[in-house]
Amino acid sequence: MGQNTFNPENRATLIGSFPVSDHKSALEMVLRTVPQIPPWAQLPAYPEEGMIDQFVCGLPGVKHKKSKIILDTSDRDFDAWLLNFYEDYLAVSQAGKVPDGSRFALTEKKAPGFFVLEKALESWPELLFAVKGQVTGPFTLATALKDSQDRAAFYDDRLRDCITKSLAQKARWQVQRLSRFGVPVILFLDEPALAGFGSSAFISVSAQDVASCLGEVISQVHEAGGLAGIHVCANTDWGLVLESGASIVNFDAYSFMEHFLLYAKELKAFLDAGNTVAWGIIPTADPADIWRESAASLAGLYQNAVLSLEKTGIDAKKLRAQSLITPACGLGSLDLDSAARVLELTRDVSALLRG
Repeated sequence: MGQNTFNPENRATLIGSFPVSDHKSALEMVLRTVPQIPPWAQLPAYPEEGMIDQFVCGLPGVKHKKSKIILDTSDRDFDAWLLNFYEDYLAVSQAGKVPDGSRFALTEKKAPGFFVLEKALESWPELLFAVKGQVTGPFTLATALKDSQDRAAFYDDRLRDCITKSLAQKARWQVQRLSRFGVPVILFLDEPALAGFGSSAFISVSAQDVASCLGEVISQVHEAGGLAGIHVCANTDWGLVLESGASIVNFDAYSFMEHFLLYAKELKAFLDAGNTVAWGIIPTADPADIWRESAASLAGLYQNAVLSLEKTGIDAKKLRAQSLITPACGLGSLDLDSAARVLELTRDVSALLRG
């Protein structure tokens, strides 16, 4: 699938997490709201479906210590585990395909939502436009995971490389599996930790290191024929994200619109390359915002932003064609009523903008 032929025209999709405890309920929410671009569901009610736990399988040295997951570089077997990881990675790379059952494939234990959606897609009652998968982004996973010295894995070149390569292949595996449905496959890198990039917490992290990690995962998605997206649910260096090579950039347009619009020059180049903006225009952080806003008020925020960008030289027609509508973030931390309201707003804002 070519990167420059995806024109979603303000269709809607979701980030992926839901505040329910069974995947059938989550699937019904998806079907009611975004049947044209369904994502697979992550349910934080289960620890193994958390952002970190869900994607650590297959990494060398993974150990669960009390409530923490670490990569134990101090274990005497770590070098052997590391060698075994690279042997498996090279075998997959040379084959050009990630086999089911490998350390780089998702499992029904860790990611049941993927398999529930995949089965449902075999008899999906609505015409599909695209389908969406996701991985935790390499920066977020490598800064959240710690080594045996309680240091972020990102600062250990070996661990950072393993995490990036593992995520790249897990992303590739999803694209392989979902491609059989004959529609574009979107694969989001969920990168909430990028909100901290450039702050004192990550003062020694270079933009080059971050771009390299993102680029490696993105390239594997593209090689498999998918569309790689980056989702950041807070403010960040949008220039870095827009120039990362991603096909889709998803931002919290409700809370950080003004910050994002400062990057109009980079955004124009991004759009001119045929890429897509995913507007996280439906609030998710504060239930008061969720219940105060209407589909009309949120559609108005979007329209005002388009007019503002048009004044900078961006083609409004192109921008609308190359736009997706999403909630600002996942729904996993919301109460059920607020989550249902977000879903309703997402569907209705998209419908309004599509006329």
